[in-house]
Amino acid sequence: MAAAAVVHAEGVVKRFGPTLALDGVRLTVRPGESHALVGRNGAGKSTLVGVLTGLHRPDAGTVHFDGAPAPAFGDTAAWRSKVACVYQKSMVVPELTVAENLFLNRFQEGERFIHWAKLRARARALLAEYGVDVDPGARAKDLAVEQRQFVEIAKALSFGARLIILDEPTAQLDARGIQRLFDKLRDLQSQGVAFLFISHHLQEVYELCTAVTVLRDARHVLTAPVQGLAKADLVAAMTGEETSVVPDWEPAPRRVREAEPLLRAEGLALEGAYEPLDFAVRPGEVVGLAGAAASGNTALGETLVGMRAPTAGAVRVRGREVRPGSVPDALEAGIGYIPEDRHRQGLVAERSVAENATLTVTDQLGRWGTVLPSRTREFAASMIRSLDIRTRGPDQPVSGLSGGNQQKVVVARALARRPHALVAIRPTAGVDVKSKEALLAVVRRVADEGRAAVIVSDELDDLRVCDRLLVLFHGRLVAEYDTGWTDRELVAAMEGVAEGTVGGERA
Repeated sequence: MAAAAVVHAEGVVKRFGPTLALDGVRLTVRPGESHALVGRNGAGKSTLVGVLTGLHRPDAGTVHFDGAPAPAFGDTAAWRSKVACVYQKSMVVPELTVAENLFLNRFQEGERFIHWAKLRARARALLAEYGVDVDPGARAKDLAVEQRQFVEIAKALSFGARLIILDEPTAQLDARGIQRLFDKLRDLQSQGVAFLFISHHLQEVYELCTAVTVLRDARHVLTAPVQGLAKADLVAAMTGEETSVVPDWEPAPRRVREAEPLLRAEGLALEGAYEPLDFAVRPGEVVGLAGAAASGNTALGETLVGMRAPTAGAVRVRGREVRPGSVPDALEAGIGYIPEDRHRQGLVAERSVAENATLTVTDQLGRWGTVLPSRTREFAASMIRSLDIRTRGPDQPVSGLSGGNQQKVVVARALARRPHALVAIRPTAGVDVKSKEALLAVVRRVADEGRAAVIVSDELDDLRVCDRLLVLFHGRLVAEYDTGWTDRELVAAMEGVAEGTVGGERA
């Protein structure tokens, strides 16, 4: 008789208000299996992980572990004995030792004091049981990334869990670290441990996994053995049958290609993020830096605007070299910046719309270093009209706006100095469809006015506005596209499973 599935979910439905996050999803993972869960952003992967780990109570459907119903919602200890998730961002406490992390809150049952020698011995035995070669006395912050992941996996197994969910585990690893991680996962599979592997890199799915489940638009669309599944078919399942660009945007005229660049990267490199790159953005052009997690495209965008100092190369605006790693100098040179995280990097939540929108132009709002409130409100009011920001007025706290209107305030700040080049990193993240269209129209308008724009994103809708795309994978330029690319070929290039054209040659 075949062993029961480590986990079997059937007909799972989950709603968040009016949003249907999961619509009848099913998943089965068997003992010793490495099962991939893939899908584009918003497909429902994170919500399903929340259901499988007891963080979300499903509105309908069932979840079984080893043939028995899932623990009661809120019974944390029981859920820990079934499943654990190792997230992309490590959950170990960096200042504590490996032994302390492994047995946090369960040091010595029934004893008043901690016996440190015994604790380290228990940790050493646990690590040895699963073949993890890490010093129990080492501080977690001193471990390599994959070693911290091994510690988290060992901790999960010590609770009795036989299903480990790995959420983008290779995002912060180099090639050697990925290989060490995969070798350890294969060892644990031979001991009956099952893994649910979530990754944006499909070539890793083919290297590690035996089965794959695809979600799209909150629904289950495919479960199949990896062996024998064509990469093109997997990409098609992720993207659907829509394979061509919707011509919502007019591409830049060909004369743009002959103009002198406004923004240029020359041999630009950042160690551990991306290899040396040369590219230029001309007046009237929107260039997309496409790539999935850990592709290096975000780091490249942050280097362009001075958030990171490159290890080699230079950024130039209209021929002027920008001081490396200097946001003020990039601003002065004429680079506008829309950050990826508007809450952490883009807004001062307790301040007004006017104050946020004018942060980059305070030197223009009064004489001798003063800032006149009347001039601030006047300047902000013009930006509110220009970008159609829905607000009670310039004095409203920005925290009271919707996500889309908050993002428009961030855009207003970026455009306040009328930059020569605008760099936008995932500019439509977390906004509704209508706001997304409005924000992309603003970026397009910047180029249409004769300036340059760069969009850094993995969202296909963001990239449709671009005249030209550069695709990065693990820090390397792997493909270039003019307008006319299809969803399937672009996703395949970003996922590292298809060859692209770079500079007229195959990558």
